[in-house]
Amino acid sequence: MKPEEIIQKIEEKLYLIKTSPTELISFGIVESIGDEIVKASGLLNVGYYEKVIFDEGSIGLVINIDEDYVSIILLKIIKHITCGMKVKATGEVLSINVSNDLLGRVLNPLGQAIDGKILQQNQALCYPIDRLAPNITQRSAIDTPLKTGIKAIDIMTPIGRGQRELIIGDRGTGKTAIAIDTIINQQQDIRNNKNVICIYCSIGQKQSSLASIVAKLIEHGALKYTIIVAATASDHISMQYIAPLVACAIGEYFMDKGDDALVVYDDLIKHAWAYRQISLLIRRPSGREAYPGDIFYLHSKLLERSAKLSEKKGGGTLTALPIVETQENDLSAYIPTNIISITDGQIYLETDLFNAGIRPAINVGLSVSRVGSSAQTKSMKQLAAPIRLELSQFRELQAFTQLGNDLDKNTLKILQRGEKIIEILKQSQYKPYDEVSEILSIFSVTSGLFDDIDISILNKVEQQLICFFKQEQTLIIEKLLTIKEIDKNLQRELQDTIVHFKKLNNYGTKSSAN
Repeated sequence: MKPEEIIQKIEEKLYLIKTSPTELISFGIVESIGDEIVKASGLLNVGYYEKVIFDEGSIGLVINIDEDYVSIILLKIIKHITCGMKVKATGEVLSINVSNDLLGRVLNPLGQAIDGKILQQNQALCYPIDRLAPNITQRSAIDTPLKTGIKAIDIMTPIGRGQRELIIGDRGTGKTAIAIDTIINQQQDIRNNKNVICIYCSIGQKQSSLASIVAKLIEHGALKYTIIVAATASDHISMQYIAPLVACAIGEYFMDKGDDALVVYDDLIKHAWAYRQISLLIRRPSGREAYPGDIFYLHSKLLERSAKLSEKKGGGTLTALPIVETQENDLSAYIPTNIISITDGQIYLETDLFNAGIRPAINVGLSVSRVGSSAQTKSMKQLAAPIRLELSQFRELQAFTQLGNDLDKNTLKILQRGEKIIEILKQSQYKPYDEVSEILSIFSVTSGLFDDIDISILNKVEQQLICFFKQEQTLIIEKLLTIKEIDKNLQRELQDTIVHFKKLNNYGTKSSAN
C-alpha cells in the first residue's frame, strides 16, 4: 500500500472520531490555610463571590482578590485541607436551589435541611446569593400595607409591602418578639387569599433560642408559610456571613414569581461582627470600630434588594425587617447609624419603657416610617392623626406637670386620655390584632368613650368590646371590612353601639363622646 493511501485512511478514521468540546478550567494551588481562610495562587480569572471546589470536595467562597493570590472562606469542609492541594474555579456565583418545597423547613445557609427531615425539591431554580437590586424603572410606589398585628406599629409607624423597616433597641426589649408576631399575623392575610411568604434569618443565635422560635411558629400555625435560614453561634463565621444573603435570595425567588415575601434579619449586628472578623483575618485595612471600610456597602447592597416590583415585572414585593441590637441605648454607634440611614424608617424599643411594663416598648417619638400613611388604609389614616396629636400633647404636659403646678380640668383631661391611650396600646406577645379589632380599640379611646372607665380594667373592657362587636354587630364589622373610610354616619353608629355596650355591662359613670 502506498504511503498516500495510508495517510488517507488514517485521516478518514480521525474524522470519524467524535470529540467533546474542550472545557477550560481554572485551577489554583493552596498556599496557606488558617482560621477558616484559605489563600490560593493561580486562580487567574476567578471572580468575587465565586464558588470554588477543593480536590476532596470541600466548598469555598472567594472573598478577596489580591495581585498574587485570592482569599477563600470555607463553607463546607469534607476533609482536612492542606497546602499544595488543588482548588478549582467553577465560574459561577455561589447559588442556592429554591422552590415552594422550602416552605415549613429549617435550612442552613447552604440550603441543606437541619430539621431532621429529608428535603426534596421539585422544579427547583438556582438563585445567586449576590444579585443587583432592581433599578428604579423596575419598581413601583409602595402603597399596600403589611399588617404586623401590633396596634402601636400599624397605627403610628405603618409598614408597606416592599419597605425596609429597622427594628432597633437594647438586648431584651422585644425586638425578635415584634418580628415573630408579624410573621404570625400573616396567617390573617393567608385566610384572605393574600399570600405572604415569610423568611426568618437567624444569625449567631443560640440553638435553644432558635428551637423556641420554631416551636412558637408551629404552635400558632405559622411555620407552614415560613422558611427559616439559620446560622447559629456554633456555626462557622463564614456561614453567619452568607446567611442573610441566602435568605434574601429565597425572598427574591418569591418576589420574582409575583408573590409577597417578608424577610427578617435577626440580627445585622452579628452579621457585621462576622464580616469584621473575616476582614481582619484577610488583613483588610480597618476603619471606625475596627470595621472594614465597605461595611456600609455590604448592608446597603443587601437591603436595597427589597422592593415592590412594577406590574411589568410581576408586581411582587420583598419587605425587609432588619434587627439591630444597640448597647446602652446608643443610636450613634457605627452600625446602627449606618442601617438607620439605609432603611425607610425605624421602630425604636426602649429599655425604660419595657421595664415600666409598657410592651411593646416602642418609643413613639423616635420611631418613624418614611413611607407613612401611603401604606395605610383610609380608615387607619383617620385614626392615626388624632392619636398622634393626643400623645404629643400628653408628652408635653407630662413634662410640665413634673414642676408641681396646679392643673386645670382641661389639662387633667388630656393627661388622663394620654395615659389611657398608652394603656390601650399595650399588647401581649403572640396575640396580633386584625385590622377591625385595631380600629375598634383605637376609635374607642380617641373618641373619649373610654374616658370614664377605670384604667385598671381598660384592657379587659377592650377585649369584651371587640368580642361584642364580632358576635352581635356583624353588620358594622362588615362595613368596617368593606368601606374605605369611616364617614360621619358610621362614626355615629360606632359611638351609639359602644355606649350601648357600656350600659349593658355597667361600665363607666357617664358616656362621653367628643
